[in-house]
Amino acid sequence: MHSTYLRCRDFVRRHPYWADGALAVVLYLITILWPISDHHPEEWSDMDPSLVLMIAGIPVFAPLAWRRRYPVAVLGASALGTLGFMIVGPVRGPILLGSALAVYTVSSVVERRLALGIGAITVLILGGTSMRLSVEAWDEPVNAIAFVWTALAIAVGEAVRNRRAFVAAIEERARRAEHTREEEARRRVAEERMRIARELHDIVGHHIALINVQAGVASHLLTSSPDQARQALAHVREAGRSALAELSATVTVLRQGDETDDDAPHEPTPGLDRLPELLDSFDRAGLRVSRRDEGQPRSLPATVDLTAYRVVQESLTNVRKHAGTSVARLHLAYRRDLLHIEVEDDGPGPGDPGPGTGHGLIGMRERAASVGGSFRAGRGPDGGFRVSVDLPLPRSAVGRRAGGAGAAAPFSNSSHGAT
Repeated sequence: MHSTYLRCRDFVRRHPYWADGALAVVLYLITILWPISDHHPEEWSDMDPSLVLMIAGIPVFAPLAWRRRYPVAVLGASALGTLGFMIVGPVRGPILLGSALAVYTVSSVVERRLALGIGAITVLILGGTSMRLSVEAWDEPVNAIAFVWTALAIAVGEAVRNRRAFVAAIEERARRAEHTREEEARRRVAEERMRIARELHDIVGHHIALINVQAGVASHLLTSSPDQARQALAHVREAGRSALAELSATVTVLRQGDETDDDAPHEPTPGLDRLPELLDSFDRAGLRVSRRDEGQPRSLPATVDLTAYRVVQESLTNVRKHAGTSVARLHLAYRRDLLHIEVEDDGPGPGDPGPGTGHGLIGMRERAASVGGSFRAGRGPDGGFRVSVDLPLPRSAVGRRAGGAGAAAPFSNSSHGAT
């Protein structure tokens, strides 16, 4: 039964004019077979009711085959045919279905105010004519048939219009929601790709730079100073081990997906508490970093802590690779609502760090922006190059997080590197 209904519905959608033509024929046959002459035969005089119905039904039902394409014109033709039949004999049967179907079509497809106006005029004309030409008293219930059928058709058409509008609105909202979900998914994928790219750039770039420096030293000293060459190769091995460990931690975080495991690492890299180790690694690579801490160190959110560490790491890597100097200055200032980071060198290298560090500067700027901070890079006042970053901090209890800083002194100086 259900499959039959679906097949009929598909046929109507594919061939609407054939379906409407078949419906018009069915209504026409019902009308001419309806026993209308049994009621008030004196109203027909010498006319044959069946012949009148056959002739009058043609202009009433034939135009219904084109009701979807020309709804207003079809209603006019069907209503005129119905009025012609009213003049000849009483309207008491299915012949009213022609005008009712036409006015339903107008009410469901034509613009609402125009449809309601046309429907009201049709109700008044058909209902008033039927009442005026009826042999019964004007207040007899039978005279309300034309009014009721036509008005009911208008109400059904309006209900169908509202349902179509409701379904269309739901489908549009569903399309927009799906589009929004797809856009959000693409945005998250892009953000995740950028985050992975920054992590890999910072991890690999830093350690490869150290490995390159130490490998050059080992190559230079391999013949003249084997002991120092072996020490440089040990540094290469240590840098490679560190790079592999950080890459492994990064891959672990990526593979765990959305799973929440308290024992699994949630950040692939450490924070400012690992600064002494970072500065020692640059010291071994021949870059002396003088560090100055200002203000009271405090516990940092994980994202801010990671961003601060990566900014320092990438800035010092750029100094080692491009500045042409063996000295750099690091300044950390814990202020009331922000952490100020400044890395500066006074090397003879160009103020523009060159194309090799373009992704590094972009990555630092994106990292700072991701936590609501600001990033600036350019020539220092005395030459060289300066990176300055401000990261917002919550107003939380003061705590010890930045390892290597002096005891809670507001200002301290320390230096890393060979003298």
